[in-house]
Amino acid sequence: MGNRILVVDDEKLIVKGIKFSLEQEGMSVDCAYDGEEAIRLAKENQYDMMLLDVMLPVFDGFEVLRQIREFSALPIIMLTAKGDDMDKILGLEYGADDYITKPFNILEVKARIKAIMRRSQKPADTVSNNKVIVKGELRIDAEGRSVKINENEINLTAKEFDLLELLVTHPNKVYSREKLLSIVWGYEYPGDVRTVDVHIRRLREKVESNPSEPKYVYTKWGVGYYFKE
Repeated sequence: MGNRILVVDDEKLIVKGIKFSLEQEGMSVDCAYDGEEAIRLAKENQYDMMLLDVMLPVFDGFEVLRQIREFSALPIIMLTAKGDDMDKILGLEYGADDYITKPFNILEVKARIKAIMRRSQKPADTVSNNKVIVKGELRIDAEGRSVKINENEINLTAKEFDLLELLVTHPNKVYSREKLLSIVWGYEYPGDVRTVDVHIRRLREKVESNPSEPKYVYTKWGVGYYFKE
């Protein structure tokens, strides 16, 4: 695959195991053992993916995520404690693309990475004949995966972009949360529909002038979400 991954965890045995397994897949892996080092490496290098543990020295995973989201839309998978739903929700709120619960199977980690890579490169379900889509003040560059509102660039994560592009390229079509989960995250994704709700909320906060009265991404109560033509 040749993808470059940053693995961030203070448990060196876990990092060593992940690094070895990903390198067997042809990936290039850098490692960081605290939050400060993770932020520095993310600023200095171009990564395709980050695996980020919540419990870290110096800065915890949430602070790392918050700071990285100020300058990068790098896909990030959070590593959370088993059964700690609050960590999962907080991770999504801060801009994580996905989460994996510890202890995890390395095969699951590799499957999640590959799934997000496929979606980040070009979602098959969101292909449009138009490389640039303009809807009112909203301008979406499908090929460059960038979004502008009134010529001001909006920093969307990979999953936020995928959701917006899918909805925009199928205006007035209502997608259930389950359908969005299967299309954008992949059929193998074991997460729940709260993931979709959090990402839609974050997307609205970025593209809507008034998120409580959206003019782009609408809710059809009891059914799902859609982009109004």
